[in-house]
Amino acid sequence: MDDFLKQLPQLAKDKHKENKKYFSKLKKKPPKNLDQLMQELHDEEFSKTDCLTCANCCKTTGPLFTNADIERIAKHLKLKPQQFIDQYLKIDEDNDYILQSVPCTFLGHDNYCLIYDVRPKACREYPHTDRKKFHQITNLTLKNTAICPAAFNIVEEMKKRLPK
Repeated sequence: MDDFLKQLPQLAKDKHKENKKYFSKLKKKPPKNLDQLMQELHDEEFSKTDCLTCANCCKTTGPLFTNADIERIAKHLKLKPQQFIDQYLKIDEDNDYILQSVPCTFLGHDNYCLIYDVRPKACREYPHTDRKKFHQITNLTLKNTAICPAAFNIVEEMKKRLPK
């Protein structure tokens, strides 16, 4: 996994043009079964992928925190929401709450999430490869192929099963 992770940014960069073109065609005319196919690809990939061996998403990027996330996590940590914000978050250029720094403050040395049961929605849904109306998030998926080995593999398999 370590070797693949080291190579992943370059692999994603090498495939970027091809994937962008593929997703552009896909967006124009998404197949009726796209969401079903994505769910299958997602399930297949995650039946053989253990995120705990990687945690690259937690090490290199931070999620957006919704107000519901902030309330839930603050309560779990026995903090007031504003205390949680002041201690862990900042506002980015899009006016969203994000972590003050990466790797994630809540990532343990063993790659376990210290707030797993109350983690942000963005973390629960990552890498978003099983999301409904998948064709609407292809730009996000393109970005995630450089971070998440599973997302990279899913996109590569998708191109085989759904040639454009």
